[in-house]
Amino acid sequence: MAIQPDRRYLSRSQADAATVDVGLRSYMLRVYNYMCVALAVSGAVAFFVSTSPTMQQAIFGTPLRWVVFLAPLGLVFFLSARINKMSAAAAQTTFWIFAALMGMSLASIFIVYTPESITRVFFITAGAFAGLSLVGYTTKKDLSGMGTFLIMGVIGLIIAMVVNIFIVSSMLQLGISVIGVLIFAGLTAYDTQKIKQMYFEADGEEVATKKSIMGALRLYLDFLNMFIFLMHILGSTRN
Repeated sequence: MAIQPDRRYLSRSQADAATVDVGLRSYMLRVYNYMCVALAVSGAVAFFVSTSPTMQQAIFGTPLRWVVFLAPLGLVFFLSARINKMSAAAAQTTFWIFAALMGMSLASIFIVYTPESITRVFFITAGAFAGLSLVGYTTKKDLSGMGTFLIMGVIGLIIAMVVNIFIVSSMLQLGISVIGVLIFAGLTAYDTQKIKQMYFEADGEEVATKKSIMGALRLYLDFLNMFIFLMHILGSTRN
């Protein structure tokens, strides 16, 4: 006699799987929403500063520029180190402040490059980001090894950028930009997979919200860096 599976057990398992799938989609949607709103905030602030001579003078013509350039990096480290001890509301506030400060520093992009090229490169970046993030979300392959390699690549990239400050080589800048696009393209897929895995480690709504903010921060940085490097390659300057 054939052994029949317990239909009650199968139904319960299917229901649990469906609940996880719906919860995961909701969590990932929250991550992308946070990221998109942060990009919109940065873009709006960058546009406002780039069209205001008073703001340009106040930020780029005074020592305040160092605060604008360095504060976002400090907030990234602060948020990464302290988010577990922060409330979800405090983490969100810090994230929005970070996005606004990034917008101030990004005003230089709007000043140097034409609006047409900024729009063109933004949509190229958005299309590439969407495809790469989809790969990271759907792939069954573990990307952990690739992530370690890419993070080492980021360190090398930073060193090359510091060197180029002193030697000012256009060829080196082009090489940095091409490699930068490739590194952050890979990190987009890697981070998406890591963010997906973070969902299963979340315990409660408060923790899930904070994890979604950290996920949005990682994807925001991937998108922004890919956009900036592509601007160096494809952007048209105003002069």
